[in-house]
Amino acid sequence: MAHDSFQPFETHLDEAEALGVLRAATAGADDGELFLERRRSEALVLDDGRIKTASYDASEGFGLRAVRGDVCGYAHSTEISVQALARAAETARLAVGDGGGTLADAPVGTNRRLYTDLDPIAGAPFAVKVDVLREIDAFARALDPRVVQVSATVAASLQEVEILRPDGLRLADVRPMARLNVSVIVDQNGRRESGGAGGGGRVTLDGLIARDNWEGVTREALRIALVNLEAEPAPAGVMDVVLGPGWPGVLLHEAVGHGLEGDFNRKGTSAFAGLMGQQVAARGVTVVDDGTIPDRRGSISVDDEGTPSNRTVLIEDGVLVGYMQDRQNARLMGVASTGNGRRESYAHLPMPRMTNTYMTSGTDAPEAILASLKDGIYAVGFGGGQVDITNGKFVFSCTEAYRVKNGKVGAPVKGATLIGDGPTAMKHIRAIGNDMALDPGIGNCGKAGQWVPVGVGQPTLLIGGLTVGGSAA
Repeated sequence: MAHDSFQPFETHLDEAEALGVLRAATAGADDGELFLERRRSEALVLDDGRIKTASYDASEGFGLRAVRGDVCGYAHSTEISVQALARAAETARLAVGDGGGTLADAPVGTNRRLYTDLDPIAGAPFAVKVDVLREIDAFARALDPRVVQVSATVAASLQEVEILRPDGLRLADVRPMARLNVSVIVDQNGRRESGGAGGGGRVTLDGLIARDNWEGVTREALRIALVNLEAEPAPAGVMDVVLGPGWPGVLLHEAVGHGLEGDFNRKGTSAFAGLMGQQVAARGVTVVDDGTIPDRRGSISVDDEGTPSNRTVLIEDGVLVGYMQDRQNARLMGVASTGNGRRESYAHLPMPRMTNTYMTSGTDAPEAILASLKDGIYAVGFGGGQVDITNGKFVFSCTEAYRVKNGKVGAPVKGATLIGDGPTAMKHIRAIGNDMALDPGIGNCGKAGQWVPVGVGQPTLLIGGLTVGGSAA
């Protein structure tokens, strides 16, 4: 369904006037831009047969930035007017001081479109979304009498941005997002376990709320819950671990990805700082950040500074070859921006962020990798994780994992956490599967209080000597 497009220079601002204010704010600066945004979002949550949450949110505003050296002046407002712009310019200008900078070259424009610009909120009637959620609830309960609780969520948003640069370049992007999630709780003889599944991307809701999709998602959520119902306490100790393909790439995202963002390396706070051109992972390990994959959750046609997104190789055959860069850190490090300057909204400064970060396929058959595991854990699903950027130390909880002995996958285990550090884990990768997969479209990434959607992925991996935290004696 069509929607009225966001056209701030037709409805709120005179472009020539706005450009004049922006140029005055950035005179003598190294960089800067006017970032304008309108966002609409809707979420429906059905819990235990009732609509528990139905929310709709709309916002718009601008952010004005002036950059000089490593200093940034930033002001934002929900009021898009020349008066508000002029007030913001006074604040942003404080970072420029006496000037003396040379304005960086503008990003190269692109007409590339990686996703639809249709509004996913307007694409399906409200009543249809409610009906689908109720059908999911009934379907899940009919699948297995042990299902005692069902929660289903449909969420959609549309972000429209316009970027005006001091050199007069204007760029625009329309970014849809849609997602469907299902979680179930099962009860057997008083023991309760849960399972969840879902996904989405920069798509309309049609495909996600189609019966053939939500049935599969619901079955998967139930499968994970029933697996956990049979799970035994996880063992503890140092052991080899096989990670499944797809979503387990979130470990790579946390343990390695953040450490390869430009700002942490420019400041020398990353565990990977100063290691460019050196062996940082096992041979065969190639890690890529790619914001150009059509329809993916982490993809962007242009970043939030107007630079076209890119496929950036970070680690190639185990050697560190690149960092993810926004314009400011790239300039200070004497390299080009990689199109990774991202911000949560107009109220936030851009910074180097991941898009879709994954490890490419190797040559090993997944079955052979599992068969080679003498005594360890096979981790297929992950919940939350955290990492210390300075040393790469990470902790991850498994939502679906199995005990493996002599190459045979045994009982599922619960309560397993994986503990290690990224740089060491990368060097201890012993086998790389030929089955690289991306996650189903569920990733969110936090950094400095800002959240952006991301994608992760990897093939089946064998990592030697991770610490497994468990509850078994």
